[in-house]
Amino acid sequence: MGSTPIPADHHKPVLPSPALDEAGLYSQDWLSDSSGDIRRDMQTAEGEGKRLAIFWEQKDCVYCSPTHEINLRIPRIVEKVTQNFRVIRLDIWGGRNIIDADGSQLPEQEFARKNNIFLTPTVQFPEHNTVTVEKRGIIDNEAFRFEGYFKPFHYYFLFHYVVSKGYISEPSFQRWLGEIGKRLQEDNIKYDLWADALPPTLPDRF
Repeated sequence: MGSTPIPADHHKPVLPSPALDEAGLYSQDWLSDSSGDIRRDMQTAEGEGKRLAIFWEQKDCVYCSPTHEINLRIPRIVEKVTQNFRVIRLDIWGGRNIIDADGSQLPEQEFARKNNIFLTPTVQFPEHNTVTVEKRGIIDNEAFRFEGYFKPFHYYFLFHYVVSKGYISEPSFQRWLGEIGKRLQEDNIKYDLWADALPPTLPDRF
């Protein structure tokens, strides 16, 4: 009698470790290269029924390592990201030309400075509607961003904050997350802010 396969735990880092590409950045099969035109990237995202997310990274990034080696090996986090966002990666030291939503063209590293990107990883979320962004740069139409490394619980809910547009009703992510914590406690769901995993009983509504 054969043994029953054990399904991958959707709340723990069980996905394969990502490899480094030729530029020294972590490679994920769902990470896309920018077309070189942010407007086109946003249109592609909208055509897929998703929002655009810009992952800013760099080679030898200390905080990029746990982001990819822990957070982005958790199936539920990857599902949250990929089901709701088209993710493009930009290098803060890159040299290729990028066309901003306002039509201006800059080398990648200058585009990073224009967007006040100095720490990696930084995840930047433009406004969902390309009409809103048209003829204005991404920095002028930024819905939300977060910088540095966050443990899986915070990391997951940062994306949920954007997906649910929580930033509209509550500009403070910490206050918004505090309310989520209260709801979890009311449902007797235990969670550990410092664990390298998500709560195993995290409800599907999140």
